[in-house]
Amino acid sequence: MRITLLPLTLPLTLLLTLLLTLGISFSSAQDDKKADPKKKEEEKAAKDDKEQIVVKERSVTIAGKVINYTVTAAKLQLKNAKGDTRADMFHISYIRTGVDKPKDRPVVFAFNGGPGSSSVWLHLGALGPRLVPTSPDGTQPLSPPHRTIENPHSILDVADLVFIDPVSTGYSRAEGDAKPAEFHGLNEDIESVGDFIRRWVSENGRWGSPKFLLGESYGGIRAAGLAEHLQDRYGMTLNGVVLLSSVLDFRTLSSSDGDDLLSIIYLPAFAAVAHHHGKVKGDLDKLLKDSRDYASGEYSRILLQGSDLDEATRQQTAAQLSKLTGISTLLWLETDLRLDPTRFRKELLRAEGKVLGRFDGRVAWADANKASDYASYDPSYAVAFGAFSTAMLDYLTSDLEWKEDSPYEILTGRVHPWKWGRENSIVNLSDRLSSAMIENPNLKVLVLCGHTDLATPPTGIEHSFRHMLNLPAPQRAAVHFDYYAGGHMFYLNDPDLAKLHTDLVRFLSPAK
Repeated sequence: MRITLLPLTLPLTLLLTLLLTLGISFSSAQDDKKADPKKKEEEKAAKDDKEQIVVKERSVTIAGKVINYTVTAAKLQLKNAKGDTRADMFHISYIRTGVDKPKDRPVVFAFNGGPGSSSVWLHLGALGPRLVPTSPDGTQPLSPPHRTIENPHSILDVADLVFIDPVSTGYSRAEGDAKPAEFHGLNEDIESVGDFIRRWVSENGRWGSPKFLLGESYGGIRAAGLAEHLQDRYGMTLNGVVLLSSVLDFRTLSSSDGDDLLSIIYLPAFAAVAHHHGKVKGDLDKLLKDSRDYASGEYSRILLQGSDLDEATRQQTAAQLSKLTGISTLLWLETDLRLDPTRFRKELLRAEGKVLGRFDGRVAWADANKASDYASYDPSYAVAFGAFSTAMLDYLTSDLEWKEDSPYEILTGRVHPWKWGRENSIVNLSDRLSSAMIENPNLKVLVLCGHTDLATPPTGIEHSFRHMLNLPAPQRAAVHFDYYAGGHMFYLNDPDLAKLHTDLVRFLSPAK
């Protein structure tokens, strides 16, 4: 714009009028600098004071009975000591309506693992009133588009539900001056999720309600840490902890030279998968017992001998392992009686040109890399990822009418590098869970395991509980195990989903 200089002889009122018409401000540059920060602070304060929320009234039919509920999608703001927002925690809660004593209903706080996973899997796969359908046995996705349907096996009939997305997953994000890395660690994650649970309980008036944690996979690590943290930090004693396809001790999932625990842990899962694919015949229960007994007994003693093992015993052991797993004696000898799980997934159906799933060994799809000796992808992950991602976004935008510009992070690597706690130590939360159980003698634990889970096999968490040597007998008796035919996400298998509802209702009901 071209500005013509005005003669200084013009009357003052006319000069002012012309300057205002041209949009020229009389505020000095110094005044502008003072105003901008103040405006920003006001905008920030307004944002901090406004937590995003969407509320809908819905219903679902469970066991032939209509259950009315309120679903709330919201972001709860975590604050620092100065009261500034450090994170927005996205969550979806389901509260049953029309009950006589709402505060007497149990509240289940549910989350998945990763680290880096949202809670979508438990939310739309098992517990919530909406469900992502797959094939009846959970080994194949349905054709797109993917939408949710009613979940007749939701546990909303007996408990209210809160699905939590940890920071950097779902729509949860670090805010203000906080950096995402401040939440990406074993203890940092426990503290932030614990702060969320405290805030949610307080704001919803549920301190007097029975409270449960339910974590899947790494969510078991989180749940174990939270059980102790909520007690010690806030005096929040829990009624129960549910560990679904979980891990407590990372030694049960990874091996190093000279450590044979992994081989012992995985043998029964190999047997269960081989039985499913017809490579091992006979009764499954007997096979599982035989493989467990052999793994913890003779097999472990043989592995302990290392290079001192004589050739005759070596041959006999390979033959027995082949009998239990359907893998050739020759391969067991080639791998020194120690078969990597990824190699097993490749070899069991190699002749048929198929590779097995890691999350569920029942899933067998075409081998994508026949030249490799190891599985190059996980078909059981492929069953769920696309279907759950699409259905979740359809549910959020169409049904709940949630508006968000950023992507919903279903499963993200943005949380890495993850801080695992103390340096040079294996992550093991067994001591924290046993400590919580000792200090809260009424705390119950339910452990749910899928036989064909090649990600976190059942024998791993069984091993962890057996080695909680300081756990008194009454608390040990408060730990119950239930088993399912499927794998890591066994609830994708229709019979297992129905069984899960029965098992959880039994576990939750005494707390009502």
